[in-house]
Amino acid sequence: MNINVYKKRRAKLAEQLPNNSVLLLPGADIQYRNADSAHPFRQESSFYYFSGFCEAESLIAIIKRDKELCSIVFVPPKDKLKEIWDGYREGPIGAVENFLFDKAYDNTQIDLMMPDILHGAEQVFYSIGKKQGFDQRVINWTTAASSKDRHSKSINITDATSLIGNIRLIKDDHEIDLIKKACDISAEAHIEAMKSVKDANTEQSIESLYLHEFSKRGARFPAYPPIVAGGENACVLHYVENDQDLNKNDLLLVDAGCEYEMYAADITRTFPVSGKFSDEQLEIYKIVLNAMNAAIDSVKEGNSIMMPQEISEKVITEGLVQVGILQGDPVELHKKGAFKDFYMHKIGHWLGLDVHDAGDYMEGDDFMRFKPGMITTIEPGIYISSSMKVEDKWKGIGIRIEDDILVTKDGNENLTKKVPSDPAEIESLMS
Repeated sequence: MNINVYKKRRAKLAEQLPNNSVLLLPGADIQYRNADSAHPFRQESSFYYFSGFCEAESLIAIIKRDKELCSIVFVPPKDKLKEIWDGYREGPIGAVENFLFDKAYDNTQIDLMMPDILHGAEQVFYSIGKKQGFDQRVINWTTAASSKDRHSKSINITDATSLIGNIRLIKDDHEIDLIKKACDISAEAHIEAMKSVKDANTEQSIESLYLHEFSKRGARFPAYPPIVAGGENACVLHYVENDQDLNKNDLLLVDAGCEYEMYAADITRTFPVSGKFSDEQLEIYKIVLNAMNAAIDSVKEGNSIMMPQEISEKVITEGLVQVGILQGDPVELHKKGAFKDFYMHKIGHWLGLDVHDAGDYMEGDDFMRFKPGMITTIEPGIYISSSMKVEDKWKGIGIRIEDDILVTKDGNENLTKKVPSDPAEIESLMS
């Protein structure tokens, strides 16, 4: 991407700051799996969004003083030996020349220089509580800055989570293109899994198929640990063990999406291991599918983000009454929340650099309304564990269907419709 985009993002962020303030964006650190073996480095999402810079232990300071803007970045210093072992480093000169920061310094100078940077500021903004140990470092820097001049104003520390997140919430065309690519890769992996599951014996073999399909299409990593849940395992919402045998009479719920050039996809499909839904499985599946389609139809500019939630709850409640799992008037049952034993989660979340992406869900005292450029998941489900007081024929059925929906000026675009969700299409693909 044109590096000027990141500079413009920093300028947009700075414009929203009050005068005489500093905003801090810490990057990610190296994370170790065990001993001295590190996980592959992945930059902190907001740091990346405003910089495009992917070296560990970096820090951005955006300064607005006397209405003038300045961006400073602290980066790993040039080091010939470490570059031999771990790869090239831009260093401060590269950070200025290639990433368009106004100033750059070695990250070894952060604690020394930050009190001077903050001195005279009235507010320091950063995302409080997001990075371990960073809160205390900011307190130390502000304390040191205030002690430089006993007559200076105290420095107020302000949480920047909403400020940063709501800028990230509206995706630009480049971001949308990357997310579409991630969705296409993920959809193709789901299609391959549907074609292959009849020959699979374990959840793990299906998980490995997804990872392979992601990787061979250019997405090295999943956006999150895949959920590959056979039978009743699907009733555990965040099941990630993925180590059980597959029963040919069961459904398989797979929640899996890749990360492509830092951007996430998030798709869930539920399909029969045998290639054919049983009558009971199909009845529950159709309820969830109806809820999903109705909810997606309501994702439109100006509608409350809670409208898809309420619609899905009502469709699921009515469906559970129709099949006899719930008894009573659907309207009254919905008001009482009777569906919550079977559908206990929210219908979706923002999607972007993170699978549960940045951005608020409230505007003032009310829920946010959809705007073009937002991307949300829509993922209703019904989960009937063996411990529930229902007829035996329903027990062990867990179903969730999930698509990624872009809000447009004309309505919405389903970015993951390539992978079928209609049960007849699924069975046809699997035959």
